[in-house]
Amino acid sequence: MDLPVMPPVQPMLAKAVTGVPDPARHTHDGITGLSFEPKWDGFRCLVFKDGDEVELTSRNTKPLTRYFPELVAAAREQLPERCVLDGEVFVAIGQRLEFEVLQERIHPAASRVDMLAGKTPASFVAFDLLALSDESYVDRPFVERRAALVEALSGLIGRGGPCYLTRTTDDPAVAERWFHQFEGAGLDGVIAKPLGATYTPNGRTMMKVKHERTADVVVAGYREHKTSTPGQPLLGSLLLGLYADGELQHVGVSASFTAVRRAALIEELQPLVVPIADHPWGRWQEFLTANPDRVPGTQSRWSQGKDLSFVPLRPERVLEVKYDAMEGRRFRHTAHFKRWRDDRDPTSCGYDQLEQPVSYDLAEVLSAAPPTTPTQGDT
Repeated sequence: MDLPVMPPVQPMLAKAVTGVPDPARHTHDGITGLSFEPKWDGFRCLVFKDGDEVELTSRNTKPLTRYFPELVAAAREQLPERCVLDGEVFVAIGQRLEFEVLQERIHPAASRVDMLAGKTPASFVAFDLLALSDESYVDRPFVERRAALVEALSGLIGRGGPCYLTRTTDDPAVAERWFHQFEGAGLDGVIAKPLGATYTPNGRTMMKVKHERTADVVVAGYREHKTSTPGQPLLGSLLLGLYADGELQHVGVSASFTAVRRAALIEELQPLVVPIADHPWGRWQEFLTANPDRVPGTQSRWSQGKDLSFVPLRPERVLEVKYDAMEGRRFRHTAHFKRWRDDRDPTSCGYDQLEQPVSYDLAEVLSAAPPTTPTQGDT
């Protein structure tokens, strides 16, 4: 493989912002404006293609090629002869993206990889161009990179995938609509890219607008921090639960505390510590492998070698947390501690309080005709 941009390359990143930003306030190298696009919920992926040679690498530059043989074949067929593209690998089931199904594709057994490639095939959506033929586009502004990407993929990518070109708009009102509508198809928010910005590997040049919600959850246990010592225990994470049909279900964790807060929280929670046999999750001791409930303290291939034991607590304290999205019946990411809710009855904390996004067909996100430039409105 001999390309003007060679692996390893760390992709350009985004910083979180509140609300869709105003394009008029963003000028880079004399170019004012922003290009908005959907924030895909999958694996960030750089595609390096030189003829029949194709390499897929992850956000942290690790190889993904062996896990997605169907995308290697699609890249040979649908992408330009020599190119480097930035994009996202995703798996769609019906009308939605399914991140947990995508995670299953990372498996050490080649036979299982091949089976899943047929059963739950992945797709790739391109949203930036780093190189084409013998030219590097890394130092060019996004407005030029996008125009070249659209032209390069025109006629190569069909409506049926599995390779796609992401939609863009320069209209913040359209971006705001996408932010609310596209979540129903499993997307993660909206990305804003300065039209004048060059491609900056590992630099947070882009902006991301993600959904943020709150929920009142039951604190059902905790894990100690890896820096804990027998004389100075520190809290690592809180295990959270919600009630469904009278049973307390594991919904996720809250973490990211300061050292002072870790010490204070673990001391505050000591009066609630109970034997596992007296805990609602005591029956889960019998599980030896991961199961559909994804109960705490059980092993999966993602957690081999990690200590997943936890200290059970009487489910009497209620905590308000911030979260961005659900993945099935669990928080998609770590929830953020907001405040104690001592006014809430733990048994009143159920799934019914969670906001459900309006259903939206993923095909509608992927079906629009690509624009010739990133500044032609809703495309």
